[in-house]
Amino acid sequence: MFEKSTWIRLPRNVVVGHGVIDQVVDVIDDLHLQGRPLFVTSPTPREVAAEPIVAAFEATGVEPAIVTIETATFDAVERVIETAEAEDVSYLVGIGGGKAIDIAKMASYHLEMGFCSVPTAASHDGIVSNRGSVPDGDSRHSVAAEPPLAVIADTEILADAPWELTTAGCADIISNYTAVMDWRLAHRLKNVEYSEYAAALSEMTAEILVDNADLIRPGLEESAWVVTKALMSSGVAMSIAGSSRPASGAEHLFSHQLDRIAPEAALHGHQVGVGSIMTAYLHGGERGIWRDIRDALASIDAPTTAAELGIDDETVIEALTTCHEIRDRYTILGDGMNERAAREVATKTGVIN
Repeated sequence: MFEKSTWIRLPRNVVVGHGVIDQVVDVIDDLHLQGRPLFVTSPTPREVAAEPIVAAFEATGVEPAIVTIETATFDAVERVIETAEAEDVSYLVGIGGGKAIDIAKMASYHLEMGFCSVPTAASHDGIVSNRGSVPDGDSRHSVAAEPPLAVIADTEILADAPWELTTAGCADIISNYTAVMDWRLAHRLKNVEYSEYAAALSEMTAEILVDNADLIRPGLEESAWVVTKALMSSGVAMSIAGSSRPASGAEHLFSHQLDRIAPEAALHGHQVGVGSIMTAYLHGGERGIWRDIRDALASIDAPTTAAELGIDDETVIEALTTCHEIRDRYTILGDGMNERAAREVATKTGVIN
């Protein structure tokens, strides 16, 4: 007897393009969200995007509450929750990069309130996913949350964001290749639940970016358009799967371990990109797609070596040999690599000298 069921939660509205920041009020109205909103932002996005949106709401007679956060921490989540309760708001809007959006997402999940996402940088797929990620001491926690009810992504604003944030978003998407490889491996060897549709969507998203890497250039709205749509697709794949598996495998374990060993050395997307080069080699050897991944990253100015990440060779080896311990998620790393094997893969792929 067939008893399988699933509940897929996706954004109701996704609005992407030039000048769409002017449509935030209309998008909120279309969702039938009423009452006072709480805007969660950070210093630069507040000036670039939050203040114009505040003015648009005030023109309709609604005065939003605002919380400006400096760093993404669980204390910041608590601060947003306390402000939401004190200000008697009805829904949250995250305005900024991954930091503000993840904080708003996690707070809204706790408050059981609706949440909308207004990204100002195309730096990772958290702008649309059902996962939140927050540092905690020397580690980073990825926790379940609700996806946004709507995403409003203005390509003019995204194109003006620091180029390194966009390349980090690209690298995050390209790393989906190895995340899906790990997912399939875990399905075959450990009977991990697997969604063919979510895997195909995630893999296709990575392929689009690799195939179009030469077209991704600084300051171009067309580039922001391509990258943002790819981030949307990756986030949707996670919502369909009900987990981060379509976009998080051994390359993410490597990045999380780097966060512990060398905090703030590089952006998350750049770290997983370099991790993906090495884990793709582990999956396919010399004839695998690791060269395609490396070349695509290089063409968009994303790091491909330890030196470009700002870390030394030994840090890479330590992360590779210990990152399997971070969480109970089966990947190509299995129960861990020894130092000799780690040094060989890092050297063969050019990540270390």
